[in-house]
Amino acid sequence: MNTTGLLEVTAVRRVTPRTVRVTFTGDGLGELEPWPDQQLKLLFPPPGRPVRLPSPDDDVMRWYQAFLAIPEDERPVMRSYTVRDRDPARAAIDVDFVLHDASRHDGPATGWARSAAPGDVLGRYGPDATYRRPVPIAGTVVIAGDETAVPAAATLLSEVDNALVFLEVPDAAEEQPLPGEVRWLHRDGAPHGKKLLEAVRGASFGPASAAWLAGEAGMVRSLRRHLVGERGLDKRVIEFTGYWRRELTQDDAPTSEDLADAREKLGG
Repeated sequence: MNTTGLLEVTAVRRVTPRTVRVTFTGDGLGELEPWPDQQLKLLFPPPGRPVRLPSPDDDVMRWYQAFLAIPEDERPVMRSYTVRDRDPARAAIDVDFVLHDASRHDGPATGWARSAAPGDVLGRYGPDATYRRPVPIAGTVVIAGDETAVPAAATLLSEVDNALVFLEVPDAAEEQPLPGEVRWLHRDGAPHGKKLLEAVRGASFGPASAAWLAGEAGMVRSLRRHLVGERGLDKRVIEFTGYWRRELTQDDAPTSEDLADAREKLGG
C-alpha cells in the first residue's frame, strides 16, 4: 500500500481527561495490514497553511530527503504516533493523543489535538512494515510504560496472553479498559517513572522472561538497566522505544544516550 498521503478527521472524543482519541480516514487505510505496536508519522502543517507533502516514494530515505527539501516555512512538523485501533470497512484508524495539564507546555501535535475537529487534515507517512517489530515471546512478557505507551500496550495485549503489565499514569482517571490484567500505577504528583520502576523491581519473574518497554526515554533506559543488570535478561529479548524526552522534542538533536540506544536497536 501507499505509505504516504492525507488523513481527514471524522471524529474526536475524550476517552480520559488527558487523552483525546481522533478518528481519521484516508486513502489506503482500508488495506492497512494490522500488527501490534503499529507506528506512523503524522505531519502537522504550519499554522494557516495546508499540508504540503513530498512526492510518494517507496524508499523511506528518498522520501525523507524530499520532505527536508520542502521550504522550512511550508514544511510540516513530523511526530510519531501509534495506531490505537482500525476499521477497514470505513478505511479508518484511531490515534490517541496525550494532553499536558497546561496548554503552555503544548508542542505542535498536542496543541493540534487540543482543538482538533472533524474536517481537519493532516499528512501521514506509514505505517511502514519495514519498521515492524516482533512481539516478544517468552514464558512471561513484561510490558511496562507510561501513559504514552497505553495505545501500543493495548494492541500488544490483543496478541500476548502471558503478559505482566505495568502502566504508570498521572492518576486513576487516566485508566482505560484493556485486555487482560493491568497493574495501574498512579503518579499522583510523584516523579515521572518512579512508581513504575519500583513496581517492576518488586515484581516476581524469572530471567527467561522477555520485555517490551515504552514511554519517556530516560525512564525506559532505567527500566532496561534494571532488567539487564539486576534481573539478568538478555538485551536481545527486550523491545524498547523512548517515545519522548523530558525537556526535549523530536526536533532537538539526539543526546549521546539517544545515539547509544539507536545503535543498540540496530544491533550495533
